[in-house]
Amino acid sequence: MNNILLFPLDPLPVAEWIEAATSWLTTTFSGLFDVIQSIGSTVMNSVNDVLLWFPPFLFILLVAVLAYFATNRRFGVPVFVLLGLGYVLNQGLWSQLTQTITLVLISSLVSIIIGIPLGILSAKSKWVHIILKPILDFMQTMPAFVYLIPAVAFFGIGMVPGVFASVIFALPPTVRFTELGITQISTELIEAADAFGSTPWQKLFKVELPLAQATIMAGVNQTVMLALSMVVTGSMIGAPGLGRDVLSALQRAQVGSGFVAGLAIVILAIVVDRITNGFASRDK
Repeated sequence: MNNILLFPLDPLPVAEWIEAATSWLTTTFSGLFDVIQSIGSTVMNSVNDVLLWFPPFLFILLVAVLAYFATNRRFGVPVFVLLGLGYVLNQGLWSQLTQTITLVLISSLVSIIIGIPLGILSAKSKWVHIILKPILDFMQTMPAFVYLIPAVAFFGIGMVPGVFASVIFALPPTVRFTELGITQISTELIEAADAFGSTPWQKLFKVELPLAQATIMAGVNQTVMLALSMVVTGSMIGAPGLGRDVLSALQRAQVGSGFVAGLAIVILAIVVDRITNGFASRDK
C-alpha cells in the first residue's frame, strides 16, 4: 500500500522497449553488421598474423627499443620489457599475447579516430557539448558487462563484438581530454591567431591541437588502458587472447593458470602504460 502511495504508476516497460529497439536494429541493419563483422575479422586476423610473423625475440627487442626512446633513453622500462615479455614467452602465452595486442590496438585506434574529432566538435560547439556530455556520462558509468549484450546481438561472438564493446567503454576519455585540452588554451593565444588572420583550420592545426597535444595524449593513454581492461570481459563473448585463459581458469577453479595469465595481462598493461605515458610527457 505504501509503495502504491509513493509511486502509483505501473512499472514502465523499459526492458521491452530496449529489446524492441535492439531487435529492430539487428533486423534492419543486419547486412551492415555482417559487412562490419567480415571486414573487422579480416583486418584483425591480418594484424595478428603480422604480429605472429615477427620472431618473438625480435618483437620483444623492438618493443624494448621503443620503450627506450619513449622514456627519454632510460633503461628501467626497456629492462622490464625484456623480462616481462620474456616471461610471457616462457609461459607459452605468446599467441594469446598477440591476440590481446590486436584487440587493444584496434579498439584504441577506433576510439581515437572517433574520439578526437568529437572532442574538437564539443570544444567548438556548445550544443555538441550539451548533447555529448550525458552520453559520455552514460558510457562511463554503465557496467562494462552490459555492453556485451548488444555486441553479441549485432555481431555474434568473436573478436569483433569484443572490439565493439571495448570502443564504447574506452571512447569517453579521448573525447573529454581533447575537449579539455582545447578549451584550456589561453584566450590571448587564440586572439593572437585571429589577429594574424588565421583561418579556423589553420588555428586548429597550428595553434590549438599542438598546444593541447599533451592533454590529448593523456586521454589516449587512458583510452588504451580502458581497452586493455576489457580483455577479460570481452573473453566472455568469445574474444581471444589472455582474457580467455583467465576466464577458463576461473571456470575450472585453476588458481595457478589464472595467476599466470593474469600476470601476463598486468605486464602488458604496465608496458603499454609506460610507453604511452612516455610519449605523452616528452613534449611537456
